Amino acid sequence: MVRQTARLGAAVLAGLLLASAVAGCAGKGESPQDLAAPVAVAETPTDAPSDEVTEEPSPSVSAVASMGAAPSRRASPTPKPTKKPTRTAPKPRAVAKPPTETRVPPAPPKPAPSSCKPSYKGTQATRAEVKAALTDAAGRTYWPTSAPDIKVPLNLLKATAWQESGWQSNIYACDSGVGLMQVMPATATWMNQRFEKSYEIDAYRDNAYLGATYLAWATKYIGDMYFESDFRLDPALCTAELNSCLLNAVIASYNFGHGAVAQEGKPLVIPNPSYVRNVRALMTECVCLGY
Repeated sequence: MVRQTARLGAAVLAGLLLASAVAGCAGKGESPQDLAAPVAVAETPTDAPSDEVTEEPSPSVSAVASMGAAPSRRASPTPKPTKKPTRTAPKPRAVAKPPTETRVPPAPPKPAPSSCKPSYKGTQATRAEVKAALTDAAGRTYWPTSAPDIKVPLNLLKATAWQESGWQSNIYACDSGVGLMQVMPATATWMNQRFEKSYEIDAYRDNAYLGATYLAWATKYIGDMYFESDFRLDPALCTAELNSCLLNAVIASYNFGHGAVAQEGKPLVIPNPSYVRNVRALMTECVCLGY
């Protein structure tokens, strides 16, 4: 009991001392809130100047560019766009020169009656087979000596085949046109003799070669007569006038024959504008281009 009483007295004495200390601090006029402030200041890092204003770093130029923001005009002024040069080609002659190619294919036959329906013979080639045949035909050189730069564009071949047959290799039209490129038998015979070939009109690969051969022949024939032997079949060289470029003339010739388009001593004529516009549109919009 005596030891417990002593401990109690000591606890009372300690409590009185603590109370007097708190009373002394309160006498200086400081509230509990005022006492908390020095604690926050003490936790502030001491290695930075107290009067320095810190801000978030601005993004670097590379970071801004990566987010798609336009560069500052003051830092790097945007250069003015330069006008791209346009390709030019000679305008068609007002009067054709005499043709350098004197051997010409036969004129096409008269159109068949609209009531006539085409027939089909044999097995139709697949789209993959037709594509391969047209691609091979476009890659050939048809005038290796006199005009090796003449090439038949692949999109022109694809568009012409689609316009003529819808890529049906086994179709026989009422006007005697055969196959993929709707080649006339008389034209096929002439082309084989002129170029010393033996293409078979009813074989889809040979049919593609026959059609491409005619386009290449017309390119040289009309190019020499009207375009100063500039044989580019480039749509960019055409204007709104259909008779302004070699490409349109070659397309027209494939449908109506060379004699309806080009005649010595006469201006270039496009007698079938609807056909030309259709093929030109198919050169960029045909579903066949994706096959």
